[in-house]
Amino acid sequence: MEEMIGRWWHQAITKATRLDHPAAAVQLQDMQKTIGIFFRAAGGPNSLRFTPASLQAVGGQRHWAQKLAGSGQRADTAQLEPDVLALPATLAVFDDAQLNRDLYLWLAMLSACWLPGSHWIRDNLRATQVALAQFPGFAARYQGLLQAHLAQRPKLQHSGGEKWQAESAVQAALREQVTDEVRHQAQDVAPVWLWLSASTPPVADRPAGQKDAQASQQAGALKDKLRRRTQATSHEQSRNPMVLPFRAESIMSWSEMVHVNRSTDDEEDGNALNAANDMDKLSIAPDGQTLASRVKFDLDLPSSSTDDTPVGPGIALPEWDYRRVVLQPAHCLVQVMQAQHCAPFIPSVALRLTAKRLRRRLETLRDAPRAVHGQDSGDDIDLDAWVRFHADQLDVATPYSDTPSIYTRRARLDRSLATLLLADLSLSTDAYATEKSRVIDVIRDALFVFGEALHAAGDPFAIWGFSSVRRQHVRMQHLKTFAESWSDASRARVGAIKPGYYTRIGAAIRHATLQLADRPERKRLLMLLTDGKPNDLDVYEGRYGLEDTRQAVREAHAAGLIPFCVTIDEKAHDYLPMLFGQNGYAMVHKPQDLVRQLTQAWATLSRR
Repeated sequence: MEEMIGRWWHQAITKATRLDHPAAAVQLQDMQKTIGIFFRAAGGPNSLRFTPASLQAVGGQRHWAQKLAGSGQRADTAQLEPDVLALPATLAVFDDAQLNRDLYLWLAMLSACWLPGSHWIRDNLRATQVALAQFPGFAARYQGLLQAHLAQRPKLQHSGGEKWQAESAVQAALREQVTDEVRHQAQDVAPVWLWLSASTPPVADRPAGQKDAQASQQAGALKDKLRRRTQATSHEQSRNPMVLPFRAESIMSWSEMVHVNRSTDDEEDGNALNAANDMDKLSIAPDGQTLASRVKFDLDLPSSSTDDTPVGPGIALPEWDYRRVVLQPAHCLVQVMQAQHCAPFIPSVALRLTAKRLRRRLETLRDAPRAVHGQDSGDDIDLDAWVRFHADQLDVATPYSDTPSIYTRRARLDRSLATLLLADLSLSTDAYATEKSRVIDVIRDALFVFGEALHAAGDPFAIWGFSSVRRQHVRMQHLKTFAESWSDASRARVGAIKPGYYTRIGAAIRHATLQLADRPERKRLLMLLTDGKPNDLDVYEGRYGLEDTRQAVREAHAAGLIPFCVTIDEKAHDYLPMLFGQNGYAMVHKPQDLVRQLTQAWATLSRR
């Protein structure tokens, strides 16, 4: 009864002291695509990603009811970091939903125009001026945001302490009347929703790769997507483990760093997330082990008697380090693997019918006439050639032609096309895509149908799978090479695929590029089938993995290939445009549609 009354009282007093407007709330997930467009249009870097912000300490004068409820001390304001823009998961600051939408867009433009400095107020004022100068059409919306926010700010008093001095400096800056002396920070005043809180990368005595890996360890342990701030701290193991020091002042403090050996403590702590949400910063310290390893687990390779058979020696491939802006030679070791004792693959009746239907469709596409552009006579106008021709005629030095090549005509042509399909076989494919099928089962069906369809089309193709365990063991699963025919052996290898380890996409793309670069065909397609973003046990996480993958895609383009990605990741819109471009990927919303989407993407690319 006491707990029930306590929960009721907490909910009631918290609701009574809320200052937001839930009826006009706008969600970040609904605005994320539009925010990304505004951010990149304002000149923001492609590598920066968006994520929900965590609660941070704020200041300002609080009402007596807020003090009674214990509210008003923390807010999820916008936070800008070198590789992340953390925005509130929900914006209900104003009673007008349009103003809340405009606030999301304004924060995106402000972060794109941000110039790092040492003064929070001056930095935000400078970024505001740059953003308004770059987007003058947004000035009216910004004024609406500014007036609505100023109306919410605490009323200034002629006499007051440091809190009122800080509030006075903030309101003067919002009105572009900042004084010369600026020393106040975001923690000194009530939340300034029109501004950003920016931070620089933490400085520590360990390599950056270890810091990145340990930050990902915290995220993996907490299992949510909030962007939290961290601070480096040292912790020396006690030399007298039987002597327990006592510090009474730290009993009730969440901010004290508690050293937990995650390598031996595998049980999840149900209170870890609540504890992290109560902290302004998470403390991170080395624990005497390799910091680039995962906290919860590290997968060992199976024994040689149960593992797939290595085929030939390993291949050393480079990897891109965006922090040093250098392509590290021979940084990864790729090992070709082949499954042992593959049982014959027997597809279901429904899968055979699907393969038969798509095989007939691709046979029709192969025999159909294709449009030939840039002809001096034909069936229709080639609009691109017509525009180029008239633009050239504006130059008096260009000779005039009575038979310009501005037509298209349809004709049967000999195809010159090679395709390599690269399938992600990482551990995440062991999850269930539907109630009855795992992701790996859906991928197996897609590979089988793809092989059947391309075999009917008559074009050379290869199929590979990949996974990885750190940079020295990138596993390329041999399913079918260009030199082999689509046979029962190839089908059996496809039927024997199983979930592997992690996803080092950059090395896999480079291995596929080497094979396609030697093909004599005029058009060469490199199709990637994946269910998530790049990751591995070492530093291959976050921006490092994304930047290496993007560099590998650039190298494929430079080799004359056409890279294309088909994904079933629901969050792919956040990072795939950066890797493959706006038109370089296709997203499958339902895993059961993967077969159709994969062959449709191939048919479209082959006719370009």
